[in-house]
Amino acid sequence: MNEMELRFKANLTNESLARNAVISFVAFLNPTMEQISELKTIISEGVSNAIIHGYKLNPERDVIIKASINKDTLNLIILDYGVGIKDIEQAKKPNFTTRPDLERAGMGLSIIDSLSDEFEIQSVVNVGTKLIIKKSLANTKCEIYGNC
Repeated sequence: MNEMELRFKANLTNESLARNAVISFVAFLNPTMEQISELKTIISEGVSNAIIHGYKLNPERDVIIKASINKDTLNLIILDYGVGIKDIEQAKKPNFTTRPDLERAGMGLSIIDSLSDEFEIQSVVNVGTKLIIKKSLANTKCEIYGNC
C-alpha cells in the first residue's frame, strides 16, 4: 500500500495544490479522464468545505489530506480541526449551507457522495470534521481490452 499526507493553510487558493497532489499520487494507476475529473471535484468540494465551513475562512488553520492506495482503490481523508458539523444528516441534504452570506449552493457534500464509491462523515462540534472517501480507479478499458 502506498500513502501520502499533505498539510496546507486553509486558503482557497490551495484547492489546486490539493487537487494536483492527489492526482499526481494516483497517476500510476492510469485513471481515465472521467475519474480524474470526478476526483478533482471531490477534492475541491471537501477542501472548500473545510476552509469555508470548518474554519470560516481563517487562513491560519491547516487542512490535512491523507491518501492511500490499496490495489486500485483510493482511500482519501480530508480533515479539519474546525467548528464541526452539528447535524450531519442535515448537512448532507442538497441546498443546505451554513454560509448563505457567501451565496454557497449547499451541494458540496451531496456531490462528494454522488461521485464516491463510499463516503462517510465523522464530526464533533468544536473539534473538527473528517471526510472519509473511497474511490475506485479501476480502468474498465484495461479490464475489457487488457492492454494497459
